[in-house]
Amino acid sequence: MSPSASPKQGVDVFLWWIGNAVLGFVVIPVVLLFANRVLRPTLVIKEYADDILVHGVGLTGTLDAVPKLVTTKELTGAALGLVGRYGAALKRLL
Repeated sequence: MSPSASPKQGVDVFLWWIGNAVLGFVVIPVVLLFANRVLRPTLVIKEYADDILVHGVGLTGTLDAVPKLVTTKELTGAALGLVGRYGAALKRLL
């Protein structure tokens, strides 16, 4: 210790090193543990979101025929009327 350094400064430096040790051996691992506990579910959520996106895009391909349902409904309505007329005509013949 230099002659100008007081014993108080030595204690301060010693406490500083103890604080650094506590920071290095306790606080940093706890922060890393909490960060891991937050990031792991985030990555799982990202995987689920990617899976939903892939299957959602695949599902839209099956929806291409939905506008044709209107035409199908109109044609079945017309066919029902024609079947009734056919039945009536057949009844007259028999």
